[in-house]
Amino acid sequence: MTPLDRNTLDRHDFILMEAAIVERLRRESGVALHPELVNAPLVHEEPGRAAMARIYGEYLAIAAAAQLPMLILTPTWRANRERIEAAGEARDLNGDGVRFLRGLGAGREAGAPVWIGGQMGCRNDCYRPEEGLSATAAERFHAWQVERLAAAEPDFLLAATLPAVTEATGIARAMARSGLPYLLSFVIGRDGRVLDGTPLADAVAVIDAGVDAPPLGYQVNCSYPTFLDGVRQSPELSRRLIGFQANASALDQAALDGACALQAEPVAEWGEAMLRLRRERGLKLLGGCCGTGAAHLRYLVAHRRELP
Repeated sequence: MTPLDRNTLDRHDFILMEAAIVERLRRESGVALHPELVNAPLVHEEPGRAAMARIYGEYLAIAAAAQLPMLILTPTWRANRERIEAAGEARDLNGDGVRFLRGLGAGREAGAPVWIGGQMGCRNDCYRPEEGLSATAAERFHAWQVERLAAAEPDFLLAATLPAVTEATGIARAMARSGLPYLLSFVIGRDGRVLDGTPLADAVAVIDAGVDAPPLGYQVNCSYPTFLDGVRQSPELSRRLIGFQANASALDQAALDGACALQAEPVAEWGEAMLRLRRERGLKLLGGCCGTGAAHLRYLVAHRRELP
């Protein structure tokens, strides 16, 4: 398997990422999500396992048909030690998430490569940066999940929906010790800043300087692509910000949180905003977050070569 590293990123000008998993399970499948662990236990349950396999399979098929490399993430976003223990869960849900994706054929290089990422999130509410941990507390809290994901040998690690730079720094320190390549993904507001108010370029600089082995790169998720429009494209940010998994809706997180009905802009509008990030900002990793699905990935694939 081709390793996921800087040389690999430099060789590819477009890498597809998955679209929404949890939101589609919640809205489409009729499968009950766990109150603490969300979709992590579904790898052991039918029809939950089948529903996840269907959604992941759709995304993998889109990348395979286009002969595009892809990043795909384990269903372990909320499988930290605190939640595992609160649920009384004795199974290795983190390792099982990696093995579940390998069982779907992810990670094999019959055509374009598919890299499996061991996924985790912040400890508390991803829309409330005031609940973010300090760097020291975060390193201690997240080390347990990092170790269990790394033991299953994913191709990389990814921490998603990070609203606070302090907690992201602690996660980076824990991930750096694993020896695996890793990515950090922030939630940003309409002003293009991390939700704790930190400019993206400053967030990158703080973390890069605060860990022995910096992330492979940074990305944004759970935000609309136009939220980057007002962000100054410094040379350092241009080099280090490499991906975006965007919400389907242009509403900010406060408006989206707890919405009963699916909120989404037209797929073409979303897709053009995403492809503009590729053309104007050089982002290589493009995928979807809340409200997105196969149609969004198909639009990116179908229009990726069109001129601005």
